[in-house]
Amino acid sequence: MQRTAYIGMGSNMASAAGDPAQTVAAAADALRGLGEVTARSSLYRTEPVGEVQQPAFINAVAELRTELEPERLLEELLQIERRFGRERSRSVLRGPRTLDLDLLMMEDVAMASETLTLPHPSIEVRRFVLAPLAEIAPELRHAPTGKTITELLAELPDTGQNARKSVTILREPDGS
Repeated sequence: MQRTAYIGMGSNMASAAGDPAQTVAAAADALRGLGEVTARSSLYRTEPVGEVQQPAFINAVAELRTELEPERLLEELLQIERRFGRERSRSVLRGPRTLDLDLLMMEDVAMASETLTLPHPSIEVRRFVLAPLAEIAPELRHAPTGKTITELLAELPDTGQNARKSVTILREPDGS
């Protein structure tokens, strides 16, 4: 059975694919091995969240039609991260990384296991996730709150890590 999954992508370190923008674009291409990429957001330049001093991130979201079950999809996403040089065991929590792939939502799946929580537990408080997600799926409903992605984005405070100026469009999906 095919389901629609939403994958958050982020990078702030160069990988074998190139700079962070090239890395995120290459990661979106790599998702094609897991199903059909049916939509892809613009690339967004986002200020880092947390205490670690680091470069800005490039973030995007892809919509993926896949037959993979959620935990298997997560395993495949982690393998893609490793191919791009991500070493989670050496990563500083919320620190710099070559590639971060997060399974944000998968249709109406709600689950919590040792390895995966769906929807992603902090999606509704992160502008760097909601802005690109709203671009490709504005009417998608966040099951725990019942609100659309557009509504969640509109409710974010315009301060701190969620200030509008902290998340800006860098490049449209077609490269312009």
